[in-house]
Amino acid sequence: MTQKSRNGQGAGAVLGTATAATGLVAGIWFAYACSVMPALARSDDRVYVEVMRNINDVIQNPVFFTPFFGALLLTAVAARQHRAGPARGWTWAALALYAAVLVVTSAANVPLNDALAAAADPVRARAAFEGPWVAWNLVRAALTLAGFGCLLRALAVHARGRRNGHDAAYTGSRRGTTTPA
Repeated sequence: MTQKSRNGQGAGAVLGTATAATGLVAGIWFAYACSVMPALARSDDRVYVEVMRNINDVIQNPVFFTPFFGALLLTAVAARQHRAGPARGWTWAALALYAAVLVVTSAANVPLNDALAAAADPVRARAAFEGPWVAWNLVRAALTLAGFGCLLRALAVHARGRRNGHDAAYTGSRRGTTTPA
């Protein structure tokens, strides 16, 4: 196996792992949108606030943080590896979309979570929290899903390049030699 082939396989593995991590995060936001939040909407204010506080506490763990932050890191590495290949646009688009997910999460959802945790009156807390949090969760769900779609497309482009005999993570330089991307 040539160095070029091994590096292309590594680039494909990073891209695949970035795609899986992004898909896991998209699934989390989807689960909130279609089950968790509609179920909580049926609860009284005290129960609603208590359960959301509990969720916000327990979600801060390595099982969640690994794909949540790993998706960004792995997509950045994949974008770097594919920066001169045919999957370039798809990986960079995915990176931009996932970076937007982190901005939405840190600028909207986390401050809402923090305000909910500090609130004394469950009626007021829920009124200030529920609508905006659900809306921003839908935004990050859409962004993550779009990023996931871009990564799936990048995987397809990468695989097509490998099937056609050239590594999608490599391109020829101006002198006609092949260099790592």
